[in-house]
Amino acid sequence: MTRNIIAVDLDSCIGCHSCAVVCKQENNVGLGTYYNKVLTVGPSGTYPDLEMYYLPVSCQHCDNPECVSVCPTGASYKREDGIVLVDHSKCIGCQYCVMACPYGVRTYDESRDKGVIEKCTLCAHLVDAGEKPACVKHCPGQARLFGDADDPESDVSKMIARKSTHKLTDVGNHPGVTYGLDKFSWKGDE
Repeated sequence: MTRNIIAVDLDSCIGCHSCAVVCKQENNVGLGTYYNKVLTVGPSGTYPDLEMYYLPVSCQHCDNPECVSVCPTGASYKREDGIVLVDHSKCIGCQYCVMACPYGVRTYDESRDKGVIEKCTLCAHLVDAGEKPACVKHCPGQARLFGDADDPESDVSKMIARKSTHKLTDVGNHPGVTYGLDKFSWKGDE
């Protein structure tokens, strides 16, 4: 079975925010709303031994997404390939999923009078057409990878095999996004 995930090589991320910008463009995301954001971690340490890196954060497409289990209408759901989506025709905008998400990556869309929850879709429309998500295709540092975590020949599996990997704090949901970081100390769960 396919388990599509994003893997981010933090040693290659230059903090340019291209992933956030192209995501907004590809998905027509309104002002003030982000499906994808880039956090600055650090600087930490003492001079001259300082370290800092960038941490792109979006929906983690969890193995056990709490947002899906709390949705009273079934609007939040997980596809067989691991992508977590929101069916806007079923969403009543109650925001239970927003409160249940431990990563703060869901948002209530007021900008277009939809009254529904929005989030990263891993560009499911592109994935279904055999393409990579826009954030992966347009990353100038080639830090973002996409593929089947269960396929040892996929780009994500190869990165996971060669780097020290981390995930955001797991509170029983088992986040799907994997971060590779060798140059600095992981502080992504602080």
